[in-house]
Amino acid sequence: MNFWETITGSDLTREWKEFDARAQALPDDYRAAWRELTTRMMPYGDFAGRNLTPIMDGALGLLEESAAEGLSVQDVLGGDVAAFASALAGEEGSGDFRDKWRRQLNRNVARKLAQLGE
Repeated sequence: MNFWETITGSDLTREWKEFDARAQALPDDYRAAWRELTTRMMPYGDFAGRNLTPIMDGALGLLEESAAEGLSVQDVLGGDVAAFASALAGEEGSGDFRDKWRRQLNRNVARKLAQLGE
């Protein structure tokens, strides 16, 4: 990946198009789960979503392998795709934007309180 691709995000566009092409080969119920999973994962992404691409690649690989083995999508993801997405993002150490803002606010308040105590 070169500097220009990083700045313009063309590498991300290419990767997500590849994900979509791979997802089109899945059975209908797996495609629906993939669409819901991508929607549920977006709040955990950074500004460009670059931190999500390895996570989503792994999730899509899981769906592909499970479909090839003939498992149902409920057996793979469970009944709650939102909970699966949350657990998946948590395993990778990604917090959603609220967690990031909460940490920033706590740091700022602690800094101000330390200044007041001086």
